[in-house]
Amino acid sequence: MTSIGIFFGTDTGRTRLIAKQIAKKLGDVAAAPVNIGRTTLDEFLAHDALILGCPTYGDGELPGDSVGLKPSWEEFMPQLAGVDLSGKVIALYGLGDQKKYPAVFVDAIGILHEALSDRGARLVGQWPAAGYDFNASRALEGEYFLGLALDQVNQPVLTEARIDTWLAQIRPELLP
Repeated sequence: MTSIGIFFGTDTGRTRLIAKQIAKKLGDVAAAPVNIGRTTLDEFLAHDALILGCPTYGDGELPGDSVGLKPSWEEFMPQLAGVDLSGKVIALYGLGDQKKYPAVFVDAIGILHEALSDRGARLVGQWPAAGYDFNASRALEGEYFLGLALDQVNQPVLTEARIDTWLAQIRPELLP
């Protein structure tokens, strides 16, 4: 059976906790979640199905050195330059604060989506934007986010149900 790789970037630990929650809900089909700042390209590419998590920082940036954090997505993404991700199925989730940062809510989902689809990956797991209150997002396409949008600051009570619904949606696509 195919193992789903789960990789995340984090600073506060919220994105890691969501990764662990997702892995627990998926059970044996999921590998243990790994911090993207502590993995290798080979470990990442070892999985045909991936769930990737990322918070959005500052003015809609990926976490990493330039925003004063530990190595994370910002440092990992250049390793994918020239890598063909055809055959990989990837679902994204992102954390953001829709009240404090309404103009860049979960932008990291959009940043990762663009970079990964440009490299040939098939991205799954769009999520309805209804039920959120924000001004703009690079992760928005029509009425859907390009991945699961979570706000652990303002809507933490909705997180578990959102994860359950999203996993039911993406599981068949990640494990054909």
